[in-house]
Amino acid sequence: MFHKYKNLFFDLDDTLWAFSANARDTFEEMYRKYAYDRFFSSFDHFYQLYQRRNAELWEEYGRGLVTKEELNRQRFLYPLEQVGRGDASLAQRFSDDFFAVIPTKRKLMPHAREVLDRLSGRYHLYILSNGFQELQCHKMRSAGIDGYFRKVVLSDDIGVLKPHAPIFHFALSATQSQLEDSLMIGDNWENDVAGARAVGMHQVYYDVAGRDDLPFKPTYHITDLQELLTFL
Repeated sequence: MFHKYKNLFFDLDDTLWAFSANARDTFEEMYRKYAYDRFFSSFDHFYQLYQRRNAELWEEYGRGLVTKEELNRQRFLYPLEQVGRGDASLAQRFSDDFFAVIPTKRKLMPHAREVLDRLSGRYHLYILSNGFQELQCHKMRSAGIDGYFRKVVLSDDIGVLKPHAPIFHFALSATQSQLEDSLMIGDNWENDVAGARAVGMHQVYYDVAGRDDLPFKPTYHITDLQELLTFL
């Protein structure tokens, strides 16, 4: 398949910046700092509780059922509540430290910098992310990839998350890009691939988990960022 693209929209977390690895590292640091082994049988016990409620809260946030502030309050308090230690002050201190540390982490997804080096001279590169303004730009600076992108478009900008159509239309307008020569690249099937497809944008599914149950065939399907260079 050959298509002449001009504009590449990248998701950030777990597409370029290694969110899962960086988040786990930061949570382990905070777990030790706040001696959470007093409350939980293991770090994995704590982290599984956190991740379960965090996923639920992000879904609720995307549907407009909770605010950003409530999302952050609940996801850090929930694990403590599940072990009978619902200390809101402790959860807040843990949260404040977590958000101070995580954007300083520098791990990138495999081959991310090499691929950005190769693409940046030939395409207009943009970030299109559901992350929060105060974190995403800091993370990019820490990892040394902020200079590759002409613009960072975040759900925070208009209060609408991917996969909803308005964030894609806003991104195209904000970057003066045309739908027909734009490509969305991301690891999240619903947010990045289904969302882009719904507005008529071509998509690259960065399949880091090796899924075999895709609801439809994306424009491109890769398991390594280096594969972008075979068609871009």
